[in-house]
Amino acid sequence: MSRLSNSWTMMKASAKVLRKDPELMVFPFLSGIAVILVTATFVVPFAVIGEGFGALENMEESYLGYVVGFLYYLVLYSMIFFFNTALVGAAMIRLEGGDPTVRDGLEIAFKKLGVILQYAVIAATVGMILKVLEERAGFLGKIVIGLIGIAWNLATYLTVPVLVTRDVSAFDAVKESASIFKKTWGEQVVGNAGIGLATFMLIVGMVLVSIPLFALAGAISPPLIVVVGISLFGGFLCLTLVSSALNGIYCTALYRYATTGDAGEEFSPQMMEAAFRPKKKRW
Repeated sequence: MSRLSNSWTMMKASAKVLRKDPELMVFPFLSGIAVILVTATFVVPFAVIGEGFGALENMEESYLGYVVGFLYYLVLYSMIFFFNTALVGAAMIRLEGGDPTVRDGLEIAFKKLGVILQYAVIAATVGMILKVLEERAGFLGKIVIGLIGIAWNLATYLTVPVLVTRDVSAFDAVKESASIFKKTWGEQVVGNAGIGLATFMLIVGMVLVSIPLFALAGAISPPLIVVVGISLFGGFLCLTLVSSALNGIYCTALYRYATTGDAGEEFSPQMMEAAFRPKKKRW
């Protein structure tokens, strides 16, 4: 509970950064558009090949499905990592006392385009391997593979900040991210869950409010239902963008404190000391 409480405190600190630079939400917005476009582009190949990687009739088509799946992961991760890099880069400028712009973030991402593509290849390869194993595993096997996927996500949680601040390869960035994670109590996990939990609770609240609103709109005028629906969709979209931006800021602050001991004026030393502590040695 103390870690969760600290995570809420860090989330509020992240919100202070976002209030200073609301343009940081542009990067999750662009990332979302890119994800939609990439997915739409791959819908036709997936439809031609068949539903799912393992539902194909012969081995040749299965291999083709794996190739298309890998390409989908590769392009998708490239877009996501590109805009995440831009977000983290801009957030890093703010935490260092600067005043970032959207252009600053995009310039950082373009400078790191080579290692971003390397990281996308690594992530796509891991994703495909886990996908293939999951399709061929039984019930217990799927649980184990799911845990492996969670471990991978945790180990790579700080990879993007490493890529932004260090001139290293994507493989070395992944190793450094895992190394930093091993030296902590895992506050990254609790903090990320805290932001996600706050977002989830707000979404639940909006859904509960929307039910009587839709009923009232239908009773007054049926066309008014469309207006209410559009308004709620806009609210959900804004909430998603804010949550993504907060998570990027939070990740940046964690990495900056872990490597420099200073996360910026928005994050107090006491707050960060509770986030990063060496693990106790085991006898």
